[in-house]
Amino acid sequence: MTEPFRALMIVDHEGKPKAEFRELTLADLPDHDVLVEIAFSTLNYKDGLAVSGKGRIARRLPMVAGVDFAGTVVESRSPEWQPGDKVVGNGWGMSETEWGAYSLYQRVKPEWLIRLPEAFDFKQAMAIGTAGYTAALCVDALEDWGRIAKKDLPVLVTGAAGGVGSTAISLLAAKGYAVTASTGRPETHDYLTGLGATGFIERASLAEKGKPLDKERWSGAVDTVGSTTLANVLAQTAYGGAVAACGLAGGMDLPATVAPHILRGVTLIGIDSVMTPRDKRERAWATLSGHLDKAQLETIAHVEPLSDLPRLAEEIVAGQVRGRVIIDVRA
Repeated sequence: MTEPFRALMIVDHEGKPKAEFRELTLADLPDHDVLVEIAFSTLNYKDGLAVSGKGRIARRLPMVAGVDFAGTVVESRSPEWQPGDKVVGNGWGMSETEWGAYSLYQRVKPEWLIRLPEAFDFKQAMAIGTAGYTAALCVDALEDWGRIAKKDLPVLVTGAAGGVGSTAISLLAAKGYAVTASTGRPETHDYLTGLGATGFIERASLAEKGKPLDKERWSGAVDTVGSTTLANVLAQTAYGGAVAACGLAGGMDLPATVAPHILRGVTLIGIDSVMTPRDKRERAWATLSGHLDKAQLETIAHVEPLSDLPRLAEEIVAGQVRGRVIIDVRA
């Protein structure tokens, strides 16, 4: 394994982050205990921000981008992992403070890895990726809260046509919940209906400033947008309900009041996918293994080459990507 291989790196260019392809060798990689040959990665919104330069995701440069991978252990100094083990990695600061997955090989820490679930192959695992794994964390959290109902009011999913939203709809529908999808793209309605959505709400209606306490419309919600959208979702959540919030595509602010929380007992559950401990990760992947329709992954995801990442990054930040993008690191 002495031959150089290509990686997409974020480098400093006149004081600003810039993505460019570079040739690396194994000697260039971090001195972590497990060497993984990566089969596939993914494109998430965070990846789009990093690669496009529209967000300062990488906190030290140069940085190999990419927050997800599925692949095979090649070498290991850890007794936990052996050559030939099939593994998945998500988060743990990759693309921020740790070199990431847009590379044929990467060295990682043993605790970053979980075993590839038997239900999925490499490509399917990356069709799920951080987005699908985050969706499963959201669904697990809502069910742990125990207040979302399978009858009466539906569960709302915002950013429904994105990777997190698509998977959340599929999981919730498979578990028997009525799901309303919030999207600004009517052309995605057939796609979302196929995933299990039974109702729709226009994205713009949630993005406008609303009442501190509004009509009870949702038994719970998965929110990927944040800002005014999240404030409105909280104001419209039924008594005792909960909202699992995992995204900030609409902004980091939260122009809300305490009214939903102290007058209706609504709970805001923050979902972090980056530093989640292994037991919760394994549970989320078990939820995916048990309830995600693998046939739908063909609908949700498509494969693109590593060479097209700069263009794809611009598109996902502009909201022009539907579902999941699997990245073939060899292409």
